[in-house]
Amino acid sequence: MPDDIDPDHQIDPGNQTYKKVEILRPTCNLDTVRDGRGGIFTWVPPEPIVEFNMLYFRPGKTRGFHYHPHFIEYLLVVDGSGVLVTREDPEDPKCEEFIHLSKGVCTRTEINIYHTVYAITDMTIVAMLTNQWDHSDPPIIRVDD
Repeated sequence: MPDDIDPDHQIDPGNQTYKKVEILRPTCNLDTVRDGRGGIFTWVPPEPIVEFNMLYFRPGKTRGFHYHPHFIEYLLVVDGSGVLVTREDPEDPKCEEFIHLSKGVCTRTEINIYHTVYAITDMTIVAMLTNQWDHSDPPIIRVDD
C-alpha cells in the first residue's frame, strides 16, 4: 500500500472493507439465474444473526446519528436508494464517509460506530442484529435527531 494512503481507509477489493463499515458481496449459483426462474443471492455473515427487523424510510428523512453499543448491525436494502453515512466524531460533518445504498446492497456496521441512513427515495431495509434489541441495555445511543 503506498505511504500516502491512510491505513484506516484501505479497501479490501474482495469484500470492500472500509474502516468500520463493510459492503458484503453475495454469492450466487448462476444456474439459478440461467434457468429463467430468477436468481438466488446469498450473504453469509461471520457472526450469528439473532434478530431482524424491517425498516421503512421516507425520502429526505433520517433517524438521526446514533450507535449501537451491544451489537453489529447488518442492513440489506430491499427497495429504494439512499446513503449510509458514518462519522468518526458525531459533531464534525467534515469527517463523514458514505456508502451509496440501493436494492441488493448489504452492509455490516461495527459496534459503537456513529451512523445514519438518509433516504433519497422511499426505502425498505432489513436490519439484522447480532444481539436482540430488547436484550441490549441500551440498544441505541442517539447523538442527534
